[in-house]
This record gives sequence, structure tokens and C-alpha cells, in this order.
Amino acid sequence: MRAYWRPVIALLWKDLLLELRSRETVVPTLVFALLVVVIFNFALDPRPGVAPFIAPAALWIAVTFAGVLSLSHGFMLELEKGGIQGLMLAPVGRDVLYLGKLLANFLFILIVEVLLLPAFVVVFNMPVLLPGLWLALVLGGLGFAAVGTTFAAMAANARAREMLLPILFLPIVVPVIIAAVAVTGGAIQGDPWSEYGRWIGLMAAFDVIFVVTGAVTFDFVLGE
Repeated sequence: MRAYWRPVIALLWKDLLLELRSRETVVPTLVFALLVVVIFNFALDPRPGVAPFIAPAALWIAVTFAGVLSLSHGFMLELEKGGIQGLMLAPVGRDVLYLGKLLANFLFILIVEVLLLPAFVVVFNMPVLLPGLWLALVLGGLGFAAVGTTFAAMAANARAREMLLPILFLPIVVPVIIAAVAVTGGAIQGDPWSEYGRWIGLMAAFDVIFVVTGAVTFDFVLGE
């Protein structure tokens, strides 16, 4: 088991080092997400009585669009520098490559989510020390990365990959985004866990299904 996870961690560490040296993924993605929050602030009036209903949708719209940008940029770097060919020559299974890229994408999305929360505290006066909110961020981010890693690799060699990725990716990831909005809204409004527990179960099932599916099919995706 340790031998299996060693190349996964190595691939994750490689992506982290590239990001620390270049800052080409998290910083532009975060700036884009903050712009979405600012637009929401001016387009809608976040009054105290309305803010709890607006904030969950605004948060996940910002995460969704910023996440698509992050996924597209990550595989574009691999393509430009011949990284995909190098990964395919590595003496490890394609599922290992998928899990390494998945963990890197998930970590980048989670970092953006965490850095985005202070803006929501300021704009929407949204409480952030809520177990339900953090569970939504983790499960929603993992589902987003699980689907996005597969489709970003699939669209990497296409000419119009910037347009193709959202077209392929967003319809599949809609269920986990809807569930994340429901859980976030329930947590912010102080609803009991029983009110939004079924949405947590949906996100957990979605994550398991697409992590397993992505690991199994990644060999075919890279071969294409």
C-alpha cells in the first residue's frame, strides 16, 4: 500500500512545487473568484435578511467558474511542457496518475475556497465556523475535482479546450454543486442536520462514484 501511494504523493508534490514557483493557478483563480463576489455585491443587495439566501449561491458560482479556470490551466501547463507525455512514460498505473492529479486539483480548489471565505464574511456577513459549511466545501470540492480532472485531461489535446471543458464538465458536476449549495444554505441558516443530511449523502456518493470511475477510465482518457 505504501508503494502504491508513494508515486501519488510524488505527483502531488510536483504540482505543488510548480505552483509555489510560478503561482499561475491559485492566484489568478482567486482573483477571478473575488471578482465574481464583487459583481454579486453590486448586482444584488446583500441586506441582513436576504444575505443568507444569496451567499450560498454566490459562493458556489464563484467556486465553479474559478475551478473551471484552474482545471483548464493546470492541464494546459502539462501539455505545453510535455508533461503529459512524461507522465504516460512513468512506470506506474494510470489510476496513480489520476489520483495524483486529483489530489493536486482538489487542494488548489480547497485553497481558493478557504481564501474566498473572508470576502463572504465582509460582503454577506456570513458565519464561517460551521461544521456543515466546511463539510460542503470539502465534499463539494472533491466531487468538483474528481469530475474535472477526468474532463480536463480529455479536453487537453482539443483545439478549443477552453470552450470544450465547460461544455463537457458542467452538466456532469451540476448535482454536486446543487447539493453543496443546499448544505451551505442549511448550515448558514442554522437548520438541523436532518434537514440537509440527504444532500450530504448525495455528495458523498457522487464523490465515491466519480473518483472510482475516473481512476478506472483514466487509461482510456490519456490514450485518446
